[in-house]
Amino acid sequence: MSTEQGHSITAGMFGGNNTEGLVLVVDDEADVRKIARLTLEKAGYTVVEAEDGEQAIERIRSGENPLLLSVIITDINMPKVNGLEAIQFFQKEFPSVSLIVMTGYPNLQSATELMKQGLVDYLVKPVDKEKLLASVKKGMEQRNMILS
Repeated sequence: MSTEQGHSITAGMFGGNNTEGLVLVVDDEADVRKIARLTLEKAGYTVVEAEDGEQAIERIRSGENPLLLSVIITDINMPKVNGLEAIQFFQKEFPSVSLIVMTGYPNLQSATELMKQGLVDYLVKPVDKEKLLASVKKGMEQRNMILS
């Protein structure tokens, strides 16, 4: 069920497949994206990857229905458009999408501020697989509450 890097978010990703939801993983480290994708796909999620905030925004904008997106997991320190800039964009343009930060450079002040802004979770790399799945599940539940 994995998607190639060049794909945008489309309704076709859900054609006939039972999925727990669509998750966008944004991280400049390919290995981190791969581990997150494999963990989430094994749990039944559809995953789209982006290597930075700019590519993530492109993927969402180029999709035929960005409302299919349920959760975004993003790193903070990335080239081009960093995670904080991307989060501002996502919150403004897609307020029903749940956001999770996954960073290798934790900052208590940043974490506190982001959580006040409505982030679902602030995870520190390397992220335990169970913790990642619990955060995404919480994000899915939060999104479903907003949409219902």
